[in-house]
Amino acid sequence: MVLNMILWVILAAFAICIFFRFPYLYQDVKYIVRNLRIRRRVSHYIQNNYTIVDCFLERVKKQPNKPFLLFKDETFTYQDADRLSNQAARALLQNGLVKQGDTVTFFVTNEPMFVWLWLAVFKIGCSAALLNTNIRSKSLLHCFKCSGAQVLLFFFFFKSPDLEGAVEEVLPELLERQVTVFSLGSKQTSSGIHGFIDKMRNMSSEPLAEDLRSHLNMHSLACYVYTSGTTGFPKAAVISHTKLWRFVMILRSCGLKSDDVLYVSLPLYHSAGLAGVTGAIDLGITVALKRKFSSSQFWDDCRKYNVTAIQYIGEIMRFLCNTPKKPNDRSHKVRIAIGNGIRANVWRDFLNRFGNIQILELYGATEGNIILMNYSGKIGAVGRDNFLHKWSFPFALIKYDVEQGKPLRDSTGLCIQVPKGEPGLLVAEISVRAPFLGYARDLQQTEKKKLHDVLKKGDVFFNTGDLMLIDKDGFVYFHDRIGDTFRWKGENVSTNEVADVITQVDYITEATVYGVEVPGNEGRIGMAAIALKDGHTFDSEGVFKHLESFLPAYARPRFIRIQSSLDVTGTFKLMKAGLVKEGFNPSAIPDPLYFLDDREKKFVPLTMDIVHAVLSGKIKI
Repeated sequence: MVLNMILWVILAAFAICIFFRFPYLYQDVKYIVRNLRIRRRVSHYIQNNYTIVDCFLERVKKQPNKPFLLFKDETFTYQDADRLSNQAARALLQNGLVKQGDTVTFFVTNEPMFVWLWLAVFKIGCSAALLNTNIRSKSLLHCFKCSGAQVLLFFFFFKSPDLEGAVEEVLPELLERQVTVFSLGSKQTSSGIHGFIDKMRNMSSEPLAEDLRSHLNMHSLACYVYTSGTTGFPKAAVISHTKLWRFVMILRSCGLKSDDVLYVSLPLYHSAGLAGVTGAIDLGITVALKRKFSSSQFWDDCRKYNVTAIQYIGEIMRFLCNTPKKPNDRSHKVRIAIGNGIRANVWRDFLNRFGNIQILELYGATEGNIILMNYSGKIGAVGRDNFLHKWSFPFALIKYDVEQGKPLRDSTGLCIQVPKGEPGLLVAEISVRAPFLGYARDLQQTEKKKLHDVLKKGDVFFNTGDLMLIDKDGFVYFHDRIGDTFRWKGENVSTNEVADVITQVDYITEATVYGVEVPGNEGRIGMAAIALKDGHTFDSEGVFKHLESFLPAYARPRFIRIQSSLDVTGTFKLMKAGLVKEGFNPSAIPDPLYFLDDREKKFVPLTMDIVHAVLSGKIKI
C-alpha cells in the first residue's frame, strides 16, 4: 500500500517535471499522432489512385441528403452537387469541345457553379486553371495562355458585370486562337460568347462512366493555381492530384470533424479557398459559401448557417476587429479559425472581442513544399519546430545576405544554418515526399525558386523567399520577405516587377517602388518614385490606364512621387530607405506627389485633405 503510494507520488512528480520542462509536449504528441495517421491515409490514397472525385462520389453514396453547400438562402445536398456536376460535365463533353486530358479555364467568382464545374472537370478526366477574377487585359491573356486551354468559362451577375467586360476586351484574341468562350450568366451575351446554363440544363444528371478518368494517376495535373501576380503576369503553380490531397488534408490536420460547418469567404481560385471546399469533401462536412467577404455580414452569416469553423487571412481578422462593437459579438458557434497572416495585436483583439476561438495559424505557399502550423495557440507564431516537420518536410533556416540578395556560404560552398533566435531564410528540401512541381510553361521562374548545395553537395531546396525565426521554445515566427517585396491586401507584391511595368511608359526613365505604412491598415501599400524624360509632364490618366492593364488592384501604387533623378548606391542600386521613411506626407516632401483616385480613374495631386481622409478611413484604400 505504502509502496504503491510512493510509486504514484514519484510518477506524479515526474509528470509535473516533464510538464514544466516541456510544456508543449502533450500538444506536440497529439499533433504528431494525428498527422502520422493523415500521412498513412494519403499514402493509401496515392497507392490506390484514389482522387478527390472518388472521395466525393463515396460521400454521395454515404450521405446523399446531407447539405454540402449553403449559398444565400439555397441549400445543395451532396446528391444535388453530384447531379449538377454530371450535367455540367456532359455539357462540356458535348460536340467534343473538351476531351480527356484537356484543361478548362475558370474565370468565376464564388458561386455554387464554380464547385459544380470543378467537380465536372475532374469527372471527365480533365484539369482546371483557376484564374484570379481581379486580373484584366494583358494579364488575363497571359494567364489563359499559361494554362494551354481551349475553353474559357466565366461567370458574372447583375451587380458585377465587370467580368463580362474583361472577357469582351480580350475576346477578339481569344477567338483568333479558336478558344471557345462560355458565359455562365443568365442574360444574353455578345457575339462569340456561348451560353452554358441552358446547355447544361438539357443534359442528363445520371452518373458518368469511370472510364472518362481512367487515364489519370496521382502525378496527373489536377489544376493550376496562380500566384499573386505582382506584375499582372502571375505564375501558374502546378497542382498534381497528390499535391491536391495535401491541400485537402489541411482541415483534417486542424481537427475539424464531420459535423462541422465551414464558412468560406475567401476566393475559390485561391489555394486557401480550394483547400476549404476540398477539405470539406474529405470530411463530409457542410460549406457555407460567401460570394465575397463582408465584414458587416460575417458574423450574421455565421449565426445564420451555424458555422463552427472559419477561414481567414490577416486582413480579414483586422477588418472584423474594426467593425463597430455589438452586444452579440460572442453569440456564435465558431470554435476554430484557420488561416495565415494574423498579427499578434490583432490576434489578441480578436480573442478578447469574439471569444475563445482556437486560432490555427498556418504558413505555406501554393507552389511550396512545406506547411507549418501553430497548433498550440502561441500568439504571433506561425508554426512549431518538431521532428515530424523535419521528417516530413526537411527544412532549414540559413544565413542570408539581404544586401547581396543571396544566401551566405562557408568555405566548402554550403549554406550556413542560423542558430535559434536569429532570423534566416527558410528553405525546404525538394524530394519525392516533398516535391516542388514548379510553374507551367515557365522553366526560368521554376529554376529561380531552387537552391542547390544547401546542406550537402547535390541537394536541392525550395527557396520560400521568407526570413523566419525559431525561438528557444521551438516556435517559428515570420520575420520578413527577402528582396524588394511588400505585402498588401493579403498579397505579396514584388517592387522590382511593378517598377518594370511602370517604366514601360516611354517617358518614364526610372522608377523605384516600395511599400509605405498607412496607420490602421495591415501591411504596406505601394508607392513609386519616378523620373521623367526632359520636357515631359506626368500623364495622370494615361499612367492609370497603363497600370490598370498590367497590374491587379492590390499591386498598383497608390502614391507616386516625381523626382528629377533617383538616388543610387555606388553599385548603381536604387536607394529606398530614405523614401520609405519619408512616406507620403506632402508637407514634408518637396517633390510633386500624386494619389490614385479609383473614382476618377486617374492620379490626382496629393493634398493634405486627401492624406487626412486616407488616415481617417474616409477614403478606402
